[in-house]
Amino acid sequence: MKIAFFSSKAYDRQFFQQANHPHQREMVFFDAQLNLDTAILAEDCPVICLFVNDQAPAPVLEKLAAQGTKLIALRSAGYNNVDLKTAADLGLKVVHVPSYSPHAVAEHTVGLILALNRKLYRAYNRVRDDNFSLEGLLGFDLHGTTVGVIGTGKIGLAFAQIMNGFGCHLLGYDAFPNDKFTAIGQALYVSLNELLAHSDIISLHCPLLPETHYLINTNTIAQMKPGVMLINTSRGHLIDTQAVIQGIKSHKIGFLGIDVYEEEEELFFTDHSDTIIQDDTFQLLQSFPNVMITAHQGFFTHNALQTIAATTLANIAEFEQNKPLTYQVICPH
Repeated sequence: MKIAFFSSKAYDRQFFQQANHPHQREMVFFDAQLNLDTAILAEDCPVICLFVNDQAPAPVLEKLAAQGTKLIALRSAGYNNVDLKTAADLGLKVVHVPSYSPHAVAEHTVGLILALNRKLYRAYNRVRDDNFSLEGLLGFDLHGTTVGVIGTGKIGLAFAQIMNGFGCHLLGYDAFPNDKFTAIGQALYVSLNELLAHSDIISLHCPLLPETHYLINTNTIAQMKPGVMLINTSRGHLIDTQAVIQGIKSHKIGFLGIDVYEEEEELFFTDHSDTIIQDDTFQLLQSFPNVMITAHQGFFTHNALQTIAATTLANIAEFEQNKPLTYQVICPH
């Protein structure tokens, strides 16, 4: 069965080719993101494999279905980039990788917190310039701080466990509470308003859904503690970037660490070092000394990539063999 991979990089080829040895499927890799213009590349491919910034709205799905595609295999947990209703109407099955390494993203989140708090990026550059002054590098103890965890699934839970190890107080908010969260130290579930009002650090680990789009906005920022640290390693559209910029300018937000960005499709996973970036909002964010941006690398560990490849190919094998799809994404009604 021929599989077309969109938005593929050298590391995708490496890990999928290794995982494909027992299967010996035909795989074709495209650098291009999936959109209406590039869908033709998957002609006669029963399976297409997508990543987070590939776009599969109704017109793209209709074109893919007409070309012979039967299965959309997402090599990610999120599936907000696929029109599930249209896929169901066209008879296209959709599968994803619900969990690859929650520890990878959780640990990256903690890395952002430590780097922002202790100004590690600034300290590193200073020492390289033989500047050993400590002025401007003052941080705070994580021990005893209150950390708000929005979304307590596998990644949020792994993050909470790490922060508990630092001696932090944990507040959680989730539409579907997880007993494993409240089993951590003195972790408590509270309302979103309470979490915003009492947290020194707020970390987002929830999926992007209509009800979570722009969860962080002018109103929710106004409820936060002055100088709060805000971290997002989940989905870019959870944050209204313009509202966050105003929060930074007003000093309501004291630190911002993001591994995702709401307009990242044209930026992330590609080298733009020899070009002039036209996204003025992104450039403004980069100009703030209390902002740290990484390019959607939270998932990027050997462990996670091995699991992504193995799970994706297992999903495809189930489809080939007409078995129930363990990780099928069903359109909500």
